[in-house]
Amino acid sequence: MRQFFADRIYFVLTVLIRTLAHLFVRLEILGADRVPADGPVVLICNHSHLVDPPLLGAFSPRYVHTMAKRELFETPLIGWIFWATGAFPVRRFSGDLGALRVARNYLRSGSAVLMYPEGTRNHGKGLKPALPGAAMVAILANAPIVPVVIEGSHAIRWKSIPFLWLLRRRPAIRIEFGEPFRLERSAASAQSAMEATDFVMRKVAALLSPQYRGAYGEQSEGTVVVARSTPNQRDQFEQERRGSRE
Repeated sequence: MRQFFADRIYFVLTVLIRTLAHLFVRLEILGADRVPADGPVVLICNHSHLVDPPLLGAFSPRYVHTMAKRELFETPLIGWIFWATGAFPVRRFSGDLGALRVARNYLRSGSAVLMYPEGTRNHGKGLKPALPGAAMVAILANAPIVPVVIEGSHAIRWKSIPFLWLLRRRPAIRIEFGEPFRLERSAASAQSAMEATDFVMRKVAALLSPQYRGAYGEQSEGTVVVARSTPNQRDQFEQERRGSRE
């Protein structure tokens, strides 16, 4: 019964968000057919604005379970909507293995999981060094990854949107899905997870215009860019990796 209502809420919100998006912004969707129609998949996306998760959820060809900051789930009504639509919380910058296990379990059931490895918004100033959690989840679940970008959302200003609509100067937003790929499970380790994170984020960066590539632009080519985890977090990852094989 709970899933029945969750599906209906997800559908209603999707229709509402799509309608508002087409009304107030100039939207371009590219490569949606690249997302596998079934089976587990991790969608990895850049993060510039609060609208990114609902926008991507609404225009994804798959029902997605979004990893979102825990604070949103503690907000009245908004938190209930997040829970009802299959999103799940994460304590950011804390090595939240509980959230990673939830993501892995969704993938093992054949679902799609949406993650934002930057961990916070970049406000259109370019990609931030990413946390290794998303790559860890993909390796542990042996799931394909689809890089996704939302470009232009940082220009949205809530108070000005109606006026821009009246002036026919709606912000332009592009959502593009890249080609799916897999990470080598045989190389699963803390160090390789960091290298995989860099590899994944460069796939995301390749879909962005050069001015939005930030930490993964040309100036950092040949180096591994990642928000470094602590030795304790690396030890925890090794324990989780070994447990996933049991």
